[in-house]
Amino acid sequence: MRKANFVLKLGSWRWIHRFVLIVGILAILICIATLSKAYSLRFLLVTDTSSSCYSNSFTTHGSTAREIKATVELVVEKIQQEMDRMRDSPYESSSSESKHASFLAEILGLIESVQASLSHTEGIPEQNGVAVHTLSRPNQETEELAEYFFTEEIRKYVRTKPNRLKKQNFMGANGTFTSIGHACFSRKKELEEYMEYDIGDICNDDWKLAQKLMVHGCDPLPRRRCFAKAPQYYTKPLPTNESMWKLPDDRNVRWSQYKCKNFTCLAKNTTQKGFFKCADCFNLDDHEWPRWIKPVYQDPNSNLTADFLIKEVLDLKPNEIRIGLDFSIGTGTFAARMREYNVTIVSAAINLGAPFNEFIALRGLIPLYLTINQRLPFFDSTLDLIHTTRFLDGWIDFVLLDFILYDWDRVLRPGGILWIDSFFCLKEDLNDYLQIFRMLRYNKHKWIVVPKRDKADHLEVFFSAVLEKPPRPFR
Repeated sequence: MRKANFVLKLGSWRWIHRFVLIVGILAILICIATLSKAYSLRFLLVTDTSSSCYSNSFTTHGSTAREIKATVELVVEKIQQEMDRMRDSPYESSSSESKHASFLAEILGLIESVQASLSHTEGIPEQNGVAVHTLSRPNQETEELAEYFFTEEIRKYVRTKPNRLKKQNFMGANGTFTSIGHACFSRKKELEEYMEYDIGDICNDDWKLAQKLMVHGCDPLPRRRCFAKAPQYYTKPLPTNESMWKLPDDRNVRWSQYKCKNFTCLAKNTTQKGFFKCADCFNLDDHEWPRWIKPVYQDPNSNLTADFLIKEVLDLKPNEIRIGLDFSIGTGTFAARMREYNVTIVSAAINLGAPFNEFIALRGLIPLYLTINQRLPFFDSTLDLIHTTRFLDGWIDFVLLDFILYDWDRVLRPGGILWIDSFFCLKEDLNDYLQIFRMLRYNKHKWIVVPKRDKADHLEVFFSAVLEKPPRPFR
């Protein structure tokens, strides 16, 4: 009888042992599978219906991986302990059933905790049955960068956005990587102020803060989910045949924090400051009208001038100049003049003390709000012409100028024209700057240096040149 009871208990113990072993192995496999996926998972964005949910809706990639790893180790340890205990006391049966039930409940609880930690993630997409891991490292880096900021809008913007179809595109990416300028991390306070707004509402009147960030290297800025402020009494723009050389309607004013509050004030330049090298640029009649069609002589008693006329330059390459870029401080007059010759010019400018971009657009021209920090948003060898005046002058660092000129060379097509217009610097620095321009090894169509006569010390000079990019064929 005792022998029969012993055999019965032994068989019961073996069944329980096998059951526990199977469940334990299953738990380990599940945890290992989820752990292997965790290193390539992307976090889904929660909806913006309640900002109070933000802090509870995101778990960092690194912390999730560490938590899963710790859970797997704990599951393995507990299963091993239970196996050792059962091995040491094979004849214990009175409370074994309740103990095993408690043990299994604990294991299942740990597995559920792993599932909870993955509630806001999605797995790696597969192609032909093979998991895709191409974005695991970039995703980890962007998650770490996102955690540097406290403002939730910045964190959301920086995080990798996975493709909803879970497939790679033709470039081998299965997500979108939104970027900000590297200097944004040193301007954390200002950037978080810029990104502090109500989603779907009118943006704060903070263009000056945005431009300050851009000038200090936080460029590009992140996108925002708010509506830009518009003029209070907006009127339709003037017709093209009028808008080029006529001041826009003052009701289109939307800017703030400037001395002048209307276009009439800008044209009269009554404040006498704040326009940085372009004090009379809004005076379309007297100051702007003759530019590039009549030369301005530095000395009335001589024929010295740093000005080249548009017709002179275009005649160097008849019918070849069609599209180009003007990187200058101005109100788009160069683009307006070039349009008269059927040449399309994009005007790159920032609002240094005045609303240059708004004014350029109201003239019917194309403004490109771009700082000198950025790589030009044009593809290689696509532009016919790059023109610059009164901007890249003697203040600029030699290495920075080197980077800029190489970028300009990149977007100019073979045979394209680089027009350096009235570059001024100290006489003592002239040779250093000229050497940087010479290193391009462009063909020289025009090249002139004249004294700058607006100061009594005569320590500055003007330099102008029209240069042609060589073919540089592949070898």
